[in-house]
Amino acid sequence: MRNPSATRPQHALMTQFPVLDHCLQIGGIPLSRLAERVGRTPFYAYDRQLITERISLLRRALPEEIYIHYAMKANPMPAVVQHLAHLVDGIDVASAGELKVALDTVMPPEKISFAGPGKTELELSCAVAAGIVINVESEKELDRIAALAKQMGICPKVAVRVNPDFELKSSGMKMGGGAKQFGVDVERVPAMLARIEKLGLNFEGLHIFSGSQNLKVDAIQDAHEKTLQLGLRLAQNLDHPIPVLNMGGGFGVPYFPGETPLDVAAVGNNLQQLISDFKHKLPNTRFVIELGRFIVAEAGVYVCRVLDKKLSRGQIFLVTDGGLHHHLAASGNFGQVIRKNYPVTIGNKVGISATEAVSVVGPLCTPLDLLADQMELPKAEIGDLVVIFQSGAYGLTASPTAFLSHPAPIEVLV
Repeated sequence: MRNPSATRPQHALMTQFPVLDHCLQIGGIPLSRLAERVGRTPFYAYDRQLITERISLLRRALPEEIYIHYAMKANPMPAVVQHLAHLVDGIDVASAGELKVALDTVMPPEKISFAGPGKTELELSCAVAAGIVINVESEKELDRIAALAKQMGICPKVAVRVNPDFELKSSGMKMGGGAKQFGVDVERVPAMLARIEKLGLNFEGLHIFSGSQNLKVDAIQDAHEKTLQLGLRLAQNLDHPIPVLNMGGGFGVPYFPGETPLDVAAVGNNLQQLISDFKHKLPNTRFVIELGRFIVAEAGVYVCRVLDKKLSRGQIFLVTDGGLHHHLAASGNFGQVIRKNYPVTIGNKVGISATEAVSVVGPLCTPLDLLADQMELPKAEIGDLVVIFQSGAYGLTASPTAFLSHPAPIEVLV
């Protein structure tokens, strides 16, 4: 059979997890033993040491003036959030459910922020009562917050989420520029700042998030410069300093063949120069970088077990107990225009000499249930463990777990 890897671009090497006797080690535990410990497949496993090391990398690469916030939407598993709460400077949530998890950690409420274009009355009420920072996304939302503040006798903390007049170029998801459901169009922000002051609310700053999942240093550098310039421009509408300028994130991780890791050091060096240039213009402002995917994605794997191995018209299929209902992104149905393979291996046979081209599919009654399409993998048999790398972000909670009523996977932090 033709070797597809001979003609296709290759994935960046997945070297974050050690291999001993051909078995992947997650959190220092052999994968086969971890599967026994978990009790069943499929499951997600997140390596706490890799998460810690990722924060250490950011601390080394970014200017010391930068505060690092974790965007919990990337992975809201309570154990992961509890671990990160000791490492980062703040947490961003996107629902009342995430807010509850964040409030259960050691993170002080005033260092928790709430973003999202459609907050319910209950969510706003919880946020005001908790004393967290609410990123205001519209004029009507500001009115609702003001009404709740009067009703509850609490002065809430608010920041303005800005829809900038630029976007993060080459971004996987563009969150700013043009018409967007996110934030307040920049030309309307001065009037909102004046209204916040008139209402006597606690103004906490600006949130400018222009895009996500970007691997191009020059695009991120351009967005950082434009964000700082925009923050400075908007600051001129105030009689007092901007307490916090949340510059968003956008740092990407390599998922697909041909992609390479982001040069974080180059991003940090450029940001250091920018901060040096802008610090005297915004002397009392705290600068925040808000990251989710970049912090947790590479620390996680999704593991499923081969149930059957079948040959159909010359093509080998590994049929597993996992699928798109657990990992929608790996199936190519979470934002991909053209489906591309995530990095995949047979976790208990890493590096063996015998390989073959296979497609990895799940148990669902749909051809969309495809986890790997014609990949050259270690030769697998029934009972072996398929591992999908880069699965620590937007995995379980971004997937349709109720589809066809299969059991949900387990999550573990090791």
